Amino acid sequence: MANLTDVLAEKIPQWREYIHSLSESQGDKIVSNVTLNQLCGGLRGVQAIICNTSYVHPEKGLFIRGIPVSQLTEKLPEEIFYLLCTGLLPDEEALASLQEELKARSEVPTYVWDVIKSLPDDTHPMVVLSAALLSMQRQSVFARKYNEGMRKSDHWLTTLEDALQIIAKIPSIVAGIYRMRVVYKKRIISDPYRDWAGNFANMMGIDDPEGKLRDLVRLYMVLHCDHEGGNVSANVCRIVNSALSDPYYSITAGLNGLAGPLHGLANQECLKYVQAIEENFSGVPSEADLKEYIWATLHSGRVIPGYGHAVLRATDPRFTAFINFGKKVCPYDNVFRIVELMYKVVPDILQEHGKAKNPWPNVDAASGALLFHFGITRFDFYTVMFAASRILGMCAQMIMSRGLFAPIYRPKSVTFEWIDQQISKPTPKSKGAN
Repeated sequence: MANLTDVLAEKIPQWREYIHSLSESQGDKIVSNVTLNQLCGGLRGVQAIICNTSYVHPEKGLFIRGIPVSQLTEKLPEEIFYLLCTGLLPDEEALASLQEELKARSEVPTYVWDVIKSLPDDTHPMVVLSAALLSMQRQSVFARKYNEGMRKSDHWLTTLEDALQIIAKIPSIVAGIYRMRVVYKKRIISDPYRDWAGNFANMMGIDDPEGKLRDLVRLYMVLHCDHEGGNVSANVCRIVNSALSDPYYSITAGLNGLAGPLHGLANQECLKYVQAIEENFSGVPSEADLKEYIWATLHSGRVIPGYGHAVLRATDPRFTAFINFGKKVCPYDNVFRIVELMYKVVPDILQEHGKAKNPWPNVDAASGALLFHFGITRFDFYTVMFAASRILGMCAQMIMSRGLFAPIYRPKSVTFEWIDQQISKPTPKSKGAN
């Protein structure tokens, strides 16, 4: 199998022709309608974005390029990035080629470390990551080539180069933030003989004699890499990139969306809730006691963190993957045991309660418990790890967008007055009505 650039050079013209011919022959066909509830409710469920890298089936969960994520849990993040970009899993030669390309670009400029050091001590780690990434914008190949008069057909090539530069440096930067800003220790130098996620885990400096943390980081990076094109981080990244802002600008924008409490902070809220249960019962409660605690939460008007999802209507397979991993590496950890017990009792309670559209757990219900088990106890760092993974998907989506000549985003906005006028219009009678 050829390297990533060669495969994309073959496939992008084919995809470009498909989009062009489809638009030419079926461009007037209606593919989605918008209700007033959707218009006022964040456009949830409105089919308005093309995203080939992944999709979420309401009952079966996340698919990466048509493959259930549950079938990809033993893959390396590098393999997943190749899959996201091309629709193909790399063979050994193609994987080795991509890994070499990343290693060749992995050195982080000295000025980035200076930026990280210069920020105030109480700066949130996500701000540190955004500042570090944005500081490298001066090296954007896309921006430089665009200013030199680059052809539109080459936009994807320079986007790919920027993406490889960013992805290659992310393990060092994120691990460096952990060492320098979270545990206040000297950063660890990158090891060129390790894979992308394994190197990341090693640079965090957490004792890992059996490689269990390394395996968790690999799994974590695979499970969080992409989640359709409509989630806040991916969508914001695509919107900014549609203005031909380079990947450094675009990813930073997406990360700032990921930092929001309703997006990337969810696993922290789940873990806080589980730890509150542990503290309340001085350990793992009985099933009966946990049921009573859950009902008390619901009766107080609060929700159960980690349960429910905007799209899914079944147990998130990413949650299942984390649970299976936890059963192997930390089955007696109290926090993990409470997560398991909640899975046993919460769905039935939520179904009886009747207000939750989806009573099943999502990925956030389990991920934080595993990070905490391995000694990653600063909650504000969890979103940075999420970001390291989600950058893979954002990069792949930008490469596709530029390769397919995606236009700038410019939906039409409407006023309250316009809505009032639309509502007041009589509903057209259907044919044959009296």
